[in-house]
Amino acid sequence: MDFWTAIWQSIVLGTVQGLTEFLPVSSSGHLSLLHKLFGEDFGGNSLFFDIMLHVGTLLAVVIVLRKEIFALFRKPYQTLLMLIVATVPAGVVGLLFSDRIDAAFSGENGVLWLAVCFAFTAILLLACEEVSSRRKTTRPLGWGSAMTMGVIQAIALFPGISRSGSTISAGVFSGADRKEVARFSFLLSIPVILGSALVNGIDVVKTPEAVTQIGAAGFTGIAVGMVCAAVSGFFAIKFMLRIVERANYKWFSLYLLALSLVSLSLCAAGVIS
Repeated sequence: MDFWTAIWQSIVLGTVQGLTEFLPVSSSGHLSLLHKLFGEDFGGNSLFFDIMLHVGTLLAVVIVLRKEIFALFRKPYQTLLMLIVATVPAGVVGLLFSDRIDAAFSGENGVLWLAVCFAFTAILLLACEEVSSRRKTTRPLGWGSAMTMGVIQAIALFPGISRSGSTISAGVFSGADRKEVARFSFLLSIPVILGSALVNGIDVVKTPEAVTQIGAAGFTGIAVGMVCAAVSGFFAIKFMLRIVERANYKWFSLYLLALSLVSLSLCAAGVIS
């Protein structure tokens, strides 16, 4: 990959990652689709590139939710404990099945799987809006809601299934306050992103030729992409925290249904596979 190709693709991918990580439309699904359209893989390390973009969005979480993060380490530590326990399902599924999931979505029928997962997220968001509009009262976020969100976060390891959309929906289904659910959902991204970055970072470091394949252009692109992801992620979190109180997800659902159809059409036309 030449230098300028790495730069412009990193700007696009980083911006898309930052926006879609916190909007309920699946960042991993969008990145997977864009990688197929671009046909470039950053020296065979597109997964490592994507993880580093997630680290960029992690910076946005830390900036926007810094007060909530500091509060985690004050007694009685309940929210911190809930975060740790709720992260376990995604950690277990990731360690056991991440390679199979990556293989399925990068394989011959990868776009078909993406289309199905986009449609699944769309239906989930519509159901969330319907439940939320009918419910008159909510309760504070507790252990039951946190564990429900943690379990469904494990399902969101599939590209195309939105992590923020599915966890927020799970929290709403459990009857918890929408604003608390959204903040907890964004906090949940921290250990998942850190864990993924650590595991994939170790794999890259253990394979010197992988670092060489990325090259100077690739590493420059990674840095640019991380900055774009952090900036766009900052605005996406701010936007999402505002709209979550209204729970108006129908436009996101329509977008995902349209994206599912577009993915299938591109696949049928032979543009991507």
